[in-house]
Amino acid sequence: MRRLFKRKALAARPSFSGDLSGRRASHAEGARRSSGSQTRNRITLVMIGVCMVFAIIAGRLVQYGFRDMETVASIARGNELLASRPDLLDRNGQVLATDIRTVSLYAQPHKITDPDEVIERLATVLPDVDARSVYRKLTSKSQFQWLRRQLTPKQQSDILALGIPGVGFRPEKRRFYPGGPTASHIVGHVNIDNKGIAGMEKFVDGEGLADLAAAGMTIERQLEPVRLAVDLRVQHIVRDELATAMERYQAIAAGAVVLNAKTGEVLAMSSLPDYDPNLPAQALEKDRLNRMSAGTFEMGSTFKAFTTAMALDSGLVSMEDEFDARRPIRIAGHTISDFHGKHRILSVPEIFIYSSNIGTAKMADVVGIDGQREFLTRIGLLTRMQTELPEVSRPTQPQVWKKINSITISFGHGVATTPLQTAVAAAAMLNGGNLIAPTFLPRTETEAEQVAIRVIQPETSAAMRYLMRLNVEKGSGRRAEVPGFRVGGKTGTAEKVVNGRYSSDVRFNAFLSAFPIEDPQYVVLVIIDEPKPAEGQHSATAGLNAAPTVKAIIRRSAALLGVRPAFGQGDAALLVSY
Repeated sequence: MRRLFKRKALAARPSFSGDLSGRRASHAEGARRSSGSQTRNRITLVMIGVCMVFAIIAGRLVQYGFRDMETVASIARGNELLASRPDLLDRNGQVLATDIRTVSLYAQPHKITDPDEVIERLATVLPDVDARSVYRKLTSKSQFQWLRRQLTPKQQSDILALGIPGVGFRPEKRRFYPGGPTASHIVGHVNIDNKGIAGMEKFVDGEGLADLAAAGMTIERQLEPVRLAVDLRVQHIVRDELATAMERYQAIAAGAVVLNAKTGEVLAMSSLPDYDPNLPAQALEKDRLNRMSAGTFEMGSTFKAFTTAMALDSGLVSMEDEFDARRPIRIAGHTISDFHGKHRILSVPEIFIYSSNIGTAKMADVVGIDGQREFLTRIGLLTRMQTELPEVSRPTQPQVWKKINSITISFGHGVATTPLQTAVAAAAMLNGGNLIAPTFLPRTETEAEQVAIRVIQPETSAAMRYLMRLNVEKGSGRRAEVPGFRVGGKTGTAEKVVNGRYSSDVRFNAFLSAFPIEDPQYVVLVIIDEPKPAEGQHSATAGLNAAPTVKAIIRRSAALLGVRPAFGQGDAALLVSY
């Protein structure tokens, strides 16, 4: 019984050796399965990581592919990419200046082993290369040196084919002026670093673009264009007629401006000789300055219009008054006489249309020296003009005004002012009496009214419109008449100073005009420097050269300016209204 019970007890007892073996086998299998799973997970993670890396690279490549070159290149401070400039447009949207892409050649001296060989190879593409200057750059201790700015595509291709180690190309901006010299003195130009240094280009930099460039910042988006007041069509006409006049009258220079009399907008302004802003070095050549705003001149008899307006506006002289012009004025050792004297008593309108120096001087004498200086200052002829264009000169005047100064200034000698501000003062004299600072940016009449300053009475303005029209009908301005457009104007033939004395053989001529004169929309001023008599003529006064040039400009541009011709009793209506 005991044995039987013992056997049953042993049979009921578990087999530890077999169970242990099974467990070991089971654990080994689990370990193998866990190890395989971890390996697969690691492989999967690695594959995902690799895919993500390549996806990021591909994404960035696509992103760079859609960007401009200027935004993806990396250049150290001091060699930044040029900040984009806004396009300059005329009032009708025609492009006056725009940026184009170009490349410049640079070197990394620390990567160049044989500077002489580099220079020899570069000379095959750039024969004008300065070997001495380039050698100094290639042997310097810097890591970056410009070798040639703004290459042509062919030059870039040829240099690239040379395979020179240590040299490369950087994308840059280059300013391009489609119209060439057409509006050069208005638009201005930039330097090699695309920074505005003249004209409206410099004005744009002054509005904040220069600070952006100085900070080394580039603009990925296209900047909003800057629209100017200039009308490129009229600008072309003005320049073309000035070139014709210079050739016809063998003048050394000429200039003109077309000014909106109601807004102060400069629609066109040209000064010859001019230059091509695509070749800015031309601007430094002799006689290329902007005579219209940066040059000061004695404006001659055009000043008689301001003296007459001064006398009438003072209330001390009326249109019915008369002045004795029978004998010359002798003062301080000088004799003041008339060019074509009538040698009789003249009314105010006769003084104006016959351009009498004697009569004009006597009108100025009625007002007095202090009144004359105050009036000329009030209408902006003795102070520096305020406008966007940087090239503006300050007028000159005597330090002490004596009686002789007052007399000569009354007919345009003794004070030198810019032609542009002469036109601006004339606009105030004719538009009802409001002085409006000139602008090269668009301006509405409402905006102009907010900045206008009344300088003469409307009645005085009406009288001056009548006199200027009368001068074109019966006086020295007859050759400026354009049928249907009722031009009014005043000639000015000023003697120039040669060796300290006024010369009767060397002249500075001007014609100051406005149209349509009963309600002037535009003022046109033409100057011609040292003209000679045209073929078949024996004189070179302003009525023979500056007046016909004004006529040609108005005849060709009036329709473009929106002025419709009118035929009939317009002049009679002007007389009645006055």
